[in-house]
Amino acid sequence: MNHQLSSVIDVRSDTVTKPTKEMLEAMMLAKVGDDVFGEDETVNALQEKAAHLFGMEAALFCCSGTQTNQIAIKVHTQPGDEVICSELAHIYLYEGGGIAFNSGASVRLLPGDRGRFTAQKVIENINKKTDVHFALTRMVGVENTVNKGGGCCWDLNELKKIKAACTDNGLAFHLDGARLFNALIAKGEQPAQYGNLFDTISICLSKGLGAPVGSLLLGTRSHIEKARRIRKVFGGGMRQAGFLAAAGIYALNYHVQRLSEDHDKAKSLEQLLLSQNYVETVMPVETNVVIVKLRDAFPMEVFLTHLQNKGVKDVSMGKQLIRFVMHLDIDSELFERLCTVLSAFKG
Repeated sequence: MNHQLSSVIDVRSDTVTKPTKEMLEAMMLAKVGDDVFGEDETVNALQEKAAHLFGMEAALFCCSGTQTNQIAIKVHTQPGDEVICSELAHIYLYEGGGIAFNSGASVRLLPGDRGRFTAQKVIENINKKTDVHFALTRMVGVENTVNKGGGCCWDLNELKKIKAACTDNGLAFHLDGARLFNALIAKGEQPAQYGNLFDTISICLSKGLGAPVGSLLLGTRSHIEKARRIRKVFGGGMRQAGFLAAAGIYALNYHVQRLSEDHDKAKSLEQLLLSQNYVETVMPVETNVVIVKLRDAFPMEVFLTHLQNKGVKDVSMGKQLIRFVMHLDIDSELFERLCTVLSAFKG
């Protein structure tokens, strides 16, 4: 159990976790240097560890998943190019318009099943290079798990088909893997299976894995060399970042397999919510995210106020939509309290 747990039940996101005692100890013992000069041995160790884990050539430690995603888009595109992604994609909806602001690229949004689209849809939306009326399609981005899709996982075979479409058409293939480890645990898959598919992968250490700060961009050596320069231009160069990187190493060593505990709690929460009269639907739960649609007779604001009054922090994901995210700071006691609060709501 995390020694810093409080009486507040914070299910807004898995980004709200505090470092465990053991993680803090690892951070304090880190050997550090100046990472902008490439001299922080703990950062270097984290980057090498992550790259090796996914069977990729190199990695770059950054401050956030938004930064790693935006750097990847900049690596793969030029101003005026086009990026294909889901209409629910984090890179489009929740990164401050970064595709336009940072890369000057346009976006082709694809519909699909809770943020998952098919290879055929990709093929149908690739612009003809010979037609000067259209932007040049340069990159396809997918998100696994899909945040706005209720933490759903992609089918690996469909990803392989999209990879083939990208290869056939000379497109880069990027994975926003902010919660990729949740997908790996849920599907019984291995990191190297994804390293073989994507040109670049962004993985987040500060979501389900519980590190206080940090994400990694993985790719070829040439992509990561370019990414390092872009990170500098974005103001993302960090100096003695090894204190943070040590938390990432600890997270990769000790906080991956335990994700199944979060998944189990989310599944139990799904069953509880389906039995409540104020719930219209619950997105099928695969990982640690539970998205609920409230019936119109139960205003979302009233529901959120009830939660707040009972010591539960939560947020909306849209009209009548509420998201609950399980994480390592929600122990069994807090989870039982949460279930009691949800069962007590009468509108």
